[in-house]
Amino acid sequence: MTPLAILLIGTIIILILIAIGVYISSNSEKSLVEDRLGRYLDDEQVKEESSKKEDSSTPLTEWVNRRVESSSFGDRIAKNLARADLKFKSGEFIAFIFILASTLGLLGFLFTGNTLPARLLSAGLGIGFGVALPIMYLRSQQGRRLSKFSNQLPDMLNLVVNGLRAGYSTMQALEAVSKEMPPPISDEFRRVVQEMQLGIPMDKALDNLIRRIPSEDLDFVVTAINVQREVGGPLAEILDTIAFTIRERIRIKGEIRVMTSQVVMSGRILSGVPFFVFVLLWFINQEYMGEFFKNIVCGGTALGVGLVMIAIGYFIMMKIADIEV
Repeated sequence: MTPLAILLIGTIIILILIAIGVYISSNSEKSLVEDRLGRYLDDEQVKEESSKKEDSSTPLTEWVNRRVESSSFGDRIAKNLARADLKFKSGEFIAFIFILASTLGLLGFLFTGNTLPARLLSAGLGIGFGVALPIMYLRSQQGRRLSKFSNQLPDMLNLVVNGLRAGYSTMQALEAVSKEMPPPISDEFRRVVQEMQLGIPMDKALDNLIRRIPSEDLDFVVTAINVQREVGGPLAEILDTIAFTIRERIRIKGEIRVMTSQVVMSGRILSGVPFFVFVLLWFINQEYMGEFFKNIVCGGTALGVGLVMIAIGYFIMMKIADIEV
C-alpha cells in the first residue's frame, strides 16, 4: 500500500470519527443545569457545579475552554450553542472547526490538481467548507429550534392560563409546562423553574430565557408576567389575549412564507449555480479553469467581483422575501 493511500484512509477515518463524535455529543444526556446554567447565573451560585465539571475534564480541554470562554468571542459562541441546544463548549466547537477545516484542506491539497495554484485553490476551498459547514449547521439548528419554540408558545400559554384559572401560582403553572409540554419549550421552562429553585428571582430567570430564545412573542409574554407581578391584574386574561395574538401572527407568517417561497428558492438556486458550475468545470478541465490563476491580478479580481455580485443578489432576494409581521 502506497503512502498516499495510507494517508487517504487515515483522513477518511478521521472524518468518520469526527462525525461520530458530533453525533454522540449532540445527543448526549447531559444536564442543562450542569452544562450551561453558569452562563447566566452568578459565579457564586454555580461554583460547586463548575468545580465538578472541571474535575471530569482533561487539563488540555480545560485550558482551551478557559481561554476561549474568557473572551467575548467565546461568550458569543457559547450563547449560540445554547440557543441551538448543541451540547458543546465553545472551545470544543472551535477545535472541531479547526480539525474539520484542516482535514478537508489537506485532502484538497493532496488529491486534486497537478499544479501548485490548483492545489492551493482546492485546499482553500476545503478550508472554507470546513469553517462554513459547522457554522451553517449551527445557524440552521438555531432557526429550527426557534421556529419550533414559537409554534409551541400558544399551546404553552393555554396550559398556563388553565393552570392559573385552576388556582396554580405562576411558578406552579410554569412547572406544569416543563413537565407536560414537548421539547424544546419544556426544556427551556424546566431551566427557568430550576433557576428559581436555586434562588434566582423570577424576572431574572425570565430574562435569561429571553437571552436563550430571542423571540418577540416570548418577549411579550415575559413583559406581561413581569408587569403583572409589579402592578397586579388578571394575568390569565392577559395571557389568553396574547395567545390569540400569537396564533394569528403564526397564521399570517405561514401564509407569507407560502407566497414568498418561490423567491427564496430562486435566490438559493441562482446563488448556488455559479459555484456548482465552477467546481464541475474544475474537475472536467483544470487547464481551462487554471487561466484564472495564471494572472493572479486579473483572475483574482474576476473571481472576487463574481463572489460580491452573487452575495449582493442573494441578500437582495432574501430581503425581498423577508416581510415583517
